[in-house]
Amino acid sequence: MPVHLAEHIALNHHIPGIFILSPKLSIGENLEQLILIAEGSFNDEYQDRIEFLPLF
Repeated sequence: MPVHLAEHIALNHHIPGIFILSPKLSIGENLEQLILIAEGSFNDEYQDRIEFLPLF
């Protein structure tokens, strides 16, 4: 993914962000993480980034 994202950005394209879910967390826990991120983030805060859950 990082290589593809770098190529994508080099072409002046953007993505809203990619979150890699943790296999150590349950589906519910991953969803809770995503909801917290969505509620507590600015609109473009994760643009063009890849983040691994959990963030905190």
